[in-house]
Amino acid sequence: MRVIINIVLGIAIVAGAFFFAKKIVSGKEKPHAKVSKVVKTVFVDTVQNTSVQVKIPANGNLKAAQRIELYAEVQGVFTGSSQLFKTGEVYQKGTLLVNIDGKEYLSSILAQRSGLYNQITAIMPDLKLDYPSAFPQWQAYLKQFDVNKSLSALPKATSDQEKYFINGKNITSLFYTIKNMEEHYRKYRISAPFSGILTEANVTPGTLIRQGQKLGELIDPSVYELEVAVNKSHSDLLKVGKEVQLSNIDKTATWKGKVARVNGKVDLNTQTIAVFIAVKGKDLKEGMYLEAELETQKIQNAFEISRKLLIDNKQVFVVEKGQLKLQDVTPVYFTKTTVVLQGLKDGTVVLKRSVPGAYDEMLVTVFKEENK
Repeated sequence: MRVIINIVLGIAIVAGAFFFAKKIVSGKEKPHAKVSKVVKTVFVDTVQNTSVQVKIPANGNLKAAQRIELYAEVQGVFTGSSQLFKTGEVYQKGTLLVNIDGKEYLSSILAQRSGLYNQITAIMPDLKLDYPSAFPQWQAYLKQFDVNKSLSALPKATSDQEKYFINGKNITSLFYTIKNMEEHYRKYRISAPFSGILTEANVTPGTLIRQGQKLGELIDPSVYELEVAVNKSHSDLLKVGKEVQLSNIDKTATWKGKVARVNGKVDLNTQTIAVFIAVKGKDLKEGMYLEAELETQKIQNAFEISRKLLIDNKQVFVVEKGQLKLQDVTPVYFTKTTVVLQGLKDGTVVLKRSVPGAYDEMLVTVFKEENK
């Protein structure tokens, strides 16, 4: 009986506590949650439409405007030059670049010249008898004849009969054979066609040179050319003589160049046109990588902002009465980091930096410079 009473009493106490607690909870009013409005501070810029100069970025490697690859047209032993034939060596215009041993060939020329002299000497008695008017000039030619010097031009015939007589003695044919040999002998010596620096040297004294072998390369370091590829849509805007700003890849040095040539052919694969920019200055080297900015047309009534601020390629955020508003714009030209827009009125306040999580009608406050 006592156990039953204790159980009933426990149930009654638990039930009473439950109803009492429920009454207390229901008697209290639920507090309303207060939502704090977050107002972000933004950096802005005021639109001032102007004419924006479009600059086309391009890049390429420098090449010397004047360069010559040295090839052997004759065979023989390389005996050296006027100075060391090594890369980096500077040569002045007209100095000896390559000298190939041609003594054997020279001996053949001397033999041929001697043969011509003998043939002319043999016809002198006939000339004196049959063509007395031509005899003095042929006699003068013989007096100045030197087998160790290049042949001078043959005397001009005073009549057709004299011409037939000279040709019949094979003198004219032998003369041109020797002149051809003399021209060929000049190829044993190569002189610098311009002042420059040797950038490639493939032979050393004592090397047996064969016909067609590449000997080296000479460049003029005073003027370089930068070849860049430009989209064909801008080809009509690039004129010869137009100034171009050039810089190295680190942007630590700049040079001014000029458009020297514009190719008249469009590359079938890339649909671009090759533009050659002439540039001179110290610290420039063959093969150096440079970046160029080619100025083309000016876009009127436009404003340039960061590409990060353009939304869906057609809208930007403007600030009106403490709120962000989306406004339609017309992108005209894109660069790597910026975009040129039209459609914004002068005095419009636009974002200068992107705002994470920005949305239409978002509350903002403008950052003022005096707060720094």
